[in-house]
Parts: sequence; C-alpha cells; structure tokens
Amino acid sequence: MNNSMYQNPLIQRYTSKEMAAIFSPDKKFKTWRELWIALAKAEKELGLPISDEQITELEANKNDINYDVAIKREKETRHDVMSHVYAYGVQCPKAKGIIHLGATSAYVGDNTDIIVIREALELVKVKMVNLISVLSKFCLDYKDMPTLGFTHFQPAQLTTVGKRGTLWLQDLLMDFENVVNQIERMKFLGVKGTTGTQASFLNLFNDDHDKVKQLDVRVAGLMGFDKIFPVSGQTYTRKLDFEVLSVLSGIAQSTHKMTNDLRLLQNLKEIEEPFEKNQIGSSAMAYKRNPMRSERISSLARFVIASLQNTAMTSSTQWFERTLDDSANRRIVIPETFMAIDAVLEIAINVCDGLVVYEKVITKHILDELPFMATENILMEAVKNGGDRQELHETIRVYSMEAGRQVKEFGLKNDLIERIIGDSSFNLSADDIEQLLQPKNYVGRAPQQVVEFIDEYIKPILEENKNLIGLEIELKV
Repeated sequence: MNNSMYQNPLIQRYTSKEMAAIFSPDKKFKTWRELWIALAKAEKELGLPISDEQITELEANKNDINYDVAIKREKETRHDVMSHVYAYGVQCPKAKGIIHLGATSAYVGDNTDIIVIREALELVKVKMVNLISVLSKFCLDYKDMPTLGFTHFQPAQLTTVGKRGTLWLQDLLMDFENVVNQIERMKFLGVKGTTGTQASFLNLFNDDHDKVKQLDVRVAGLMGFDKIFPVSGQTYTRKLDFEVLSVLSGIAQSTHKMTNDLRLLQNLKEIEEPFEKNQIGSSAMAYKRNPMRSERISSLARFVIASLQNTAMTSSTQWFERTLDDSANRRIVIPETFMAIDAVLEIAINVCDGLVVYEKVITKHILDELPFMATENILMEAVKNGGDRQELHETIRVYSMEAGRQVKEFGLKNDLIERIIGDSSFNLSADDIEQLLQPKNYVGRAPQQVVEFIDEYIKPILEENKNLIGLEIELKV
C-alpha cells in the first residue's frame, strides 16, 4: 500500500473482496473480451465471413490481457475502448480485423455495466437473505419478551422485543423483494450502434433487418440475458441507474432506521450491539460502549441515500442520443454505492447476529411506566367489585398527577399503585393489583404477530434461498 497517496476507504476498510472484485478493472476488461467473442460468434452464425480459427484465437487470449500495450496505446489515442481493441488485436493477429465489428464503444461499455450491476445485485441478494435470516431468529427468540413501546420516543403501550424487530424485518423484506424484482427485470443493451438505429449492422448484413434483430437476441443470449432494451440511443437509458440505486437507497433507509433504533436502545441500556473483549469504546472514557457499528451503518447508509440524487441528475440531463457528461460520474457513483451498501449489509449481519438483550433493565423500565398504563385495567376490575366508575376515574386521575409529580419534580419512585392499594374505594388487594400489573397482559397480539409474519412471509424466502444462508462475516474494522 502506498501510504503517501489517497486510499479509498470503501475498499480499504468496508466493502468485501467479492464486491470490490465485481467492479475491478480486470472484471471489466475481461467482460469486454467476452462481449467481443459473443459478437463475433453471433455475426458468424448469421453469415458474416468470420472463421472458427479467428474465434478460437479470441477465446484463447480472452483472460490474458496485455495491459501494458493497452495503457501505452490509450496515452496515444485517449480512447480506452479502441486501445483495448488494439491490444486484443496484437494478441490475436488472425482475428484482428473482426474484433468489435460494427460496434461502438457503448457496446462493450454499457453491456458490461449491465452485466456487472446484475452480478452486484446478486451479491446484495445473498447478503440480504443472510441479514433477514439472523434478524428473523432474533425476532422469534424475543417474541414474548415485553418491552416499552415508544411513540415520539415517549413511553407508550407495551410491545415485545421480537415484535419491534419485525418492524425492521418488514422493511428489509420490501427491499429484498425490490432487489429480486430488479434482477429479474434487468435488460441487456444489445447491439444498437452509434445512435441506436443499428445502421452499421444493417449495412454489414446487406439490409437484412431480420438478421440484425437476430443478432441482438443471439448476443444477449450468449451473455446470459433474455430481455433486451427494445430501443435506445447509443447508451442504455440512464434511468436504469436511477432504478438500481433506488433499490440500494431503500436498503440504506431500512438499515439506517434499524440502527438508529439500536443506538437509542443502547443509550437506554436495553439492547447492545456486539462488543468484543479488547474493543475500545472511547479513547478518553474507558468505560464507554459506544454503538460504533450501528453508527458506521448509519454513516454509510447516508452516503448511499445521497448517491441516488446523483443518478437522478444524470438521467435527467442526458442530451438526445448520447453525451459523455455521465461517464466520469458513473465510474464513481455506481461502484461506490454498491460497495457502501455491501458494507452496510455485512455490518448489519454482524450486529443482528450478536445483539445482547438486558431483560432486567427492560423490565425495570416497564415497571417505571406500567402503573400509568395499567390504570384502565385497574379501573375496570374495581368497577367489577362494585365501585363507581366516574368517581374512581377521577381518583385515578388525581393520583396519577400526584405520582407523576413525585417522579418528575423530586426524582422519587412512582407510587401510583401504593396510593390505589391504600384507597379502600377500589376494593383491590395488593395481590389483585400485582396480577393486573403482569407486563405480558399488555402486549396484545405482539407474540402471535411475530410468529404469523415470519411463518407467512419470511420462512418461504429463507426456504427458497436456503443454499445462500450461512455467510461468514469478518469485519475489517
């Protein structure tokens, strides 16, 4: 590593080797050669004078890229595609004349982008399945554990720890469905020519429109695609980039929300993200256990969400059939957004697979608030025992105000229940009240909702993708 030069932290610290490899120069240039071979094969099949010997020569040299020749040539020509055409021709003298036949730069450039994007989405899918798997296990493990619900970050009706997890899980399920849908609807640019009219190919095939149409389909098939953009300019519509990054932005939004919740819960000391034996939480305060991984997810997720605006601007500002003001931008935005979301998912798997739940703290927080929440049940039970509802309601209101004042102004214990037990008009014993104060009585259908949601929506996905589950995550930092 050259420490005197800027290093991209996405590669050095965050993304996986697999995602970095997908966007590597080697992947790009080898895919260019695969595309040139596919074009030559399809053109030969449709009657152009291309020999088996020429194709064999191309295939024999497809993975042995003479980068030195290409780099030297690009310095002279200032054109990356034609420099690699030249370099391939140096290695394949017999096939030199038919490499890139009839094509424009976007044939290799844009089709490669589509291939790479689809492959990157497949990796995102793998990691989403694994995140959904570990999070669903957390939801089931804690489906019955009561916890304070919060609205406006103020204590509200009880829910369960597992039910809260399903809120995160449902968002991720929506994102997963969008990933799968985006993979399935990816279209190949195909062979479209300089302005998308296929004029050069029509000329090659002596105005045989059917053969030009077949060429489009055959090249796409050789590269693993059954859908092709029916029309285009020189490039595929940049709206595709916006659609793809919209999916990634959705994942970022969901993980950002989840980790915001976890950061708040860690402040409450109810749930903590994994904290390793020798991990340092703060350089100054040794006792601190900062939610560093959740914060890292939030930070990277924000980058992904912001990147979407970039693709929106690019899509909306393209001129007619082609401009080049998208090129430098896309070289940065698309790979880095994928690498960032890859890191987000890996960290999220690590966090959700090792969450630590402190039940006693959760119970203490419940008991601090439950007396206020239980008053309706206490009122109904007292009425059953012969009390006057209107009078008891007013008594509870007064006692609640006084107990709240004790807590907020003097920092004392909530004594609402003691006040009610001491008032004979309620006609309830301490044992009666204790039964009414069981937290499990206030979680509604939360446990059942967890089981129903996971059985109906999550398990089918996990079963269908069971061969993808079990990913081992090792964070770099």
